[in-house]
Amino acid sequence: MAKAFAVMLLLFNALGLNTGIKLDGNGYTDILVAINPAVPQNENIINQIKAMITSGSEYLLMAMDNKVFIKDVKILVPPNWSGSYEKARRETYDKVKNPHPAYRDEPYVKQMKGCGEESEYIHFTPNFLLNDNLLNAYGPRGKVFVHEWAHLRWGVFDEYNEKEPFYFSQNQQIQPTRCSTQVSGHWFEIINGHATLCRYDDTWLPTKECQFFPDKDQKTSASVMYMPSLDSVTAFCHEGDHNIEAPNTQNQKCDNKATRTVIFQHSVDKDALQTLKPLQSAPPAPKFTVIQRRSRVVCLILDVSGSMQGQRILRLQQAATIFLREIVEEGAYVGIVKFSTSADIISSLTKIEGYARESLISKLPDTASGSTNMCTGLKLGFEVRCIFTWFCLKLWAGTFTALILFFPVQLVSTGSSTTGWFNGTVPIDRTVGNSTTFTIIYERSAPTVSIHAPSGSAYDQTRMTHNAATKTLTLNIPGTAEPGDWRYSFFNTESTAQAMTLTITSRAARDDVPPVMVKAQMNQLASDGSKPMVVFAEVSQNHVPVLGAKVMATLQSDTGYSEDLFLLDNGAGADNFKNDGIYSRYFAKLISGRYSLKVRVIPQEGAIRGSHNRNSGALYVPGYIVDGKVQLNPQKPPVSVQSADVGRFIRTATGESFVVNVPKGVTTKFPPAKITDLRAKIQVDTIFLSWTAPGEDFDFGTVESYDIRWSKHLKTILYNFRNATPVNTSALHPQEATLDEQFSFLPEVAIKNGTTLFFAIQSQDKQALKSEVSNIAQVTKFVPSPKPPEISEPPLKLIISIVTIACAVAILACIIATITVWALKRKKAVKESGGA
Repeated sequence: MAKAFAVMLLLFNALGLNTGIKLDGNGYTDILVAINPAVPQNENIINQIKAMITSGSEYLLMAMDNKVFIKDVKILVPPNWSGSYEKARRETYDKVKNPHPAYRDEPYVKQMKGCGEESEYIHFTPNFLLNDNLLNAYGPRGKVFVHEWAHLRWGVFDEYNEKEPFYFSQNQQIQPTRCSTQVSGHWFEIINGHATLCRYDDTWLPTKECQFFPDKDQKTSASVMYMPSLDSVTAFCHEGDHNIEAPNTQNQKCDNKATRTVIFQHSVDKDALQTLKPLQSAPPAPKFTVIQRRSRVVCLILDVSGSMQGQRILRLQQAATIFLREIVEEGAYVGIVKFSTSADIISSLTKIEGYARESLISKLPDTASGSTNMCTGLKLGFEVRCIFTWFCLKLWAGTFTALILFFPVQLVSTGSSTTGWFNGTVPIDRTVGNSTTFTIIYERSAPTVSIHAPSGSAYDQTRMTHNAATKTLTLNIPGTAEPGDWRYSFFNTESTAQAMTLTITSRAARDDVPPVMVKAQMNQLASDGSKPMVVFAEVSQNHVPVLGAKVMATLQSDTGYSEDLFLLDNGAGADNFKNDGIYSRYFAKLISGRYSLKVRVIPQEGAIRGSHNRNSGALYVPGYIVDGKVQLNPQKPPVSVQSADVGRFIRTATGESFVVNVPKGVTTKFPPAKITDLRAKIQVDTIFLSWTAPGEDFDFGTVESYDIRWSKHLKTILYNFRNATPVNTSALHPQEATLDEQFSFLPEVAIKNGTTLFFAIQSQDKQALKSEVSNIAQVTKFVPSPKPPEISEPPLKLIISIVTIACAVAILACIIATITVWALKRKKAVKESGGA
């Protein structure tokens, strides 16, 4: 089953540190397509990738006014594929994974960030590339590629909404959620493979079984982000075509702006797109290079300059020891380079096997001096042929940051400075247990150690490996560690306090049960303090989102400043989508320094609930209207919601370091965060509003007040918020950030039946700083009546068919009635004749 759903990904920012897709003149370069190692060798996959991107480049050029195209692409094939491929250099598999099982063959983009911001990667499956049966439902592969590219590169969103496929327009008509409104079609329910007229709920909106079927032949060229499967669609929706009323993700996330507006005015390419001249002739087809990497090659580039003297050089040794002993996998190649004023090779590339780990550990430097010249270290690292993957170890305020691929699962990373006992409990869940390692790092003298398994088995320092040079004690649990709570106690044998840290790592207990995983990252690696940063933590098992987790991020500066943030998956503030397993929070208290990022999932009981929310991807089209008849597409790939109870679990993940550099004399002060989840309901004449409270500084603290306004006209609330009707909020007392706010009121004017109202909020802090105007919530007052609102008529041929059937039934009824009457009269006549 794993191979059937093995994933091929187009990766963004996958070529190494601080690199990513580039726009070189009119052409995009440094694009990497990585095929998951679980995919069986099939050269036709490579051919289909080339065909899809070549077609997509032509379509992209057309959609973007002949300004941009795809210039060059690398295709990274699995190391177990045989053949003659070019050697990979920096390209890695760090983002390649099995797909979300719920999505099956649906194309999608992992889109974590806000409007106009680049996304993580595009996901396609081999079946989508090889099976033409899916093309009618999603569109030609080249067009689907451009749809996903717009998510990936330009941060636009889908112009449909599967949860709200229909809505009431301002003119009280039922409309499908689409962009543009010029896309024509009809809506039906599919029952037993046949299209029937839709039913309506008690608000006269179509029921959830109702689906929109577009006409196959269209006159509009928009829009790529709505339905690229239509032949006529060749453009992104611009303001002239844009449907600002539709309750789709693009409107909700991008302040009702058209996709083209976001691309040209707010995306990473906005400056280039406004200045690039259209190409006067067709560009060349994309250049493809098929590459392969076999064993992983890692180069440790170690800073041994004078700034690393004292405890820092010791901790550098300890960090490198943990990596070499516990993290890097068998069969990989590791080289070591040190640098200060100049650089030296400590060890050339060495294969990790046998005694190699301990041999490399013994060569780690233990002294520091000289100036810091990182460039010499990097240059020598390349000369050692550490050109595939590299990371740099550097200590900041007693912590270390390592950019390392293929980590085992880190359960715990904690520490304490104490004169006595350092105690704790760590749960080892049922998904991990193999190669479980307890590593204790001490400052001066080895502590007394006691570690107890759930069954009561005890381990002490006599069962541990002691390296006095690096001041580490290591316990390797034989076999598979028992699931349950493990207790640890370390006693400082010195009379004065010393620092002790504990790191616990483990690997999957079984090949068929993936462990719960955590990944941590910032939205950017440098900040000038002009706007808050965002912390992200993705919690998943088998790439199914883990919902309801308690996630805390710790941001530690080299200046000693530290900030703890509880991350949220509530779809408000910094969090883009609710219940997608990605937990987020603003980091607004920006103080200059270099920071490390650590994320912890706090121990808890409960099932892992899988979410099938696919937030950004090509729309499945159930069918089309062709010559007045419904033409059905193949059934949509099934959705699978998974749930697994793993018991209590704990996880720790380390992100990349980042830098905050606030100009001298500048004090960072931010307004409240924009409210992004405003919702509205109406009961009789009472309006009920709800939202997540923002804070004094983005999502920290409590705002001073709310300004709530409404209008019967969307454009008024959207473009002239101050001219909309204000609501008396004197009885509304703001709550602390991240809490739920609820407010109800009676409008001062009567609202007629069928009227749609639009609402928005702006919050203000104590310094009179105002937030951006919130998302717009809308509600329609509806009192059921015998006749539904105006709806589109079904296709002419369907009407004719219905009328024909009705007439036939009527004629048949007449014939039956006539025969019955004749038979009765005949019977009566015979009876009367017999009686005579």
